[in-house]
Amino acid sequence: MVASSKVIDGRSPGIVTRISDAGAPRVSFEFFPPNTPDAEAALWKSVERLAPLSPAFVSVTYGAGGSTREKTHRIVETLQNQNKLEAAAHLTCVGASRAEVDEVARAYWKAGIHHVVALRGDPPKGETHFEAHPDGYSNAAELVTGLRKIENFQVSVAAYPEVHPEAENAQADLDYLKRKVGEGANRAITQFFFEADVFLRFRDRTQKAGIDVPIVPGIMPVTSFKGVSRFAKLCGASIPDWLGHLFEGLDDDVETRKLLGATVAAEQCRLLQDEGVNQFHFYTLNRADLSYAICHVLGLRPTFTE
Repeated sequence: MVASSKVIDGRSPGIVTRISDAGAPRVSFEFFPPNTPDAEAALWKSVERLAPLSPAFVSVTYGAGGSTREKTHRIVETLQNQNKLEAAAHLTCVGASRAEVDEVARAYWKAGIHHVVALRGDPPKGETHFEAHPDGYSNAAELVTGLRKIENFQVSVAAYPEVHPEAENAQADLDYLKRKVGEGANRAITQFFFEADVFLRFRDRTQKAGIDVPIVPGIMPVTSFKGVSRFAKLCGASIPDWLGHLFEGLDDDVETRKLLGATVAAEQCRLLQDEGVNQFHFYTLNRADLSYAICHVLGLRPTFTE
């Protein structure tokens, strides 16, 4: 039995048993630059596994303070030119002048990377607060403006259904998202969340505010409850009680955690599908198994080309 698409009301979601009447959705996947040869091998294995699902695009993150600039550039070029996927490069404002950031953007365009995820970015390692470079972009909205002056990039930006931790309040956060869209962003990808209604209420608010670009839900399949709890504290996402209860006693049981993580995320997506959502962005953490399983439940099947 499929759980209702309305308010979950604090309960654990049900089990997925049917494909949405709307058909398979469009999906995208996020990866991060690896730090070791083994992690690099795992990344490309995940890409190989997920590529046949024909994602709308795949994105690659940019380390705090621009610390992975060269790795990000190399990976997006490989994804675009060798794996034949639309690659989106994350780009931040941290630790660089406008001229330096613009140079990176021009290099992306020249390499055939025409999609940028424009972010303010996290402070460099060891620092707790963002400080704009004296000659740099102060925020993501300014970065979007700068990108639009360089080339006709596809530009994605971040959105926070539960409010950015540094925002004055929910309205100020929504106003800022509207500013980013007004500067030329094509879509907003949300921070992860675990209650479908968190996203649906946020989507309603964006529509009332006149934000007319796609708001794409960011989906985080959980394999480690402790790990996702740490992420959630950093980005202001709430952790429902039922999610903690599901993972109780499974610290040493990786396989069961994976099964639960896939089931929860798949049902979350199905609840959203029932409310007309047809795009999903998966935070893969460079692992393909859970994201692949969830996409299969949602009706996606691999396609292969000669």
